[in-house]
Amino acid sequence: QLQLVESGGGLVQPGGSLRLSCTDPGYTLDYYAIGWFRQAPGREREGVSSISSNGHKTDYADSVKGRFTISRDNALNTIYLQMNSLKPDDAAAYFCAAVSSLKRSGGLEEVMYDYWGQGTQVTVSS
Repeated sequence: QLQLVESGGGLVQPGGSLRLSCTDPGYTLDYYAIGWFRQAPGREREGVSSISSNGHKTDYADSVKGRFTISRDNALNTIYLQMNSLKPDDAAAYFCAAVSSLKRSGGLEEVMYDYWGQGTQVTVSS
């Protein structure tokens, strides 16, 4: 059973950057596609980005294309979400999720994913 852990959230000014990390301390993520999702108060959870298990396939929501970059370092068992040019609308709780690469290569629909982390908060404010 995966236990995903997110980190890297915090308070940043508009235009600033943050890098989120997702890992599992006890289980390899090498064979899982990983997605990043976010949920702001009063809004539905939305898919932000995803990456296949080998890192060759990535997806981005239109709202973050050109600003966010997903990557993974399987040697460190960590998936990253680099977020640049942050806007107040990016403020949300960010979650990573995993699905076996045998089932999916990624995607931005939360129903595709079987395992979820607890989330890390991103606040964008001056």
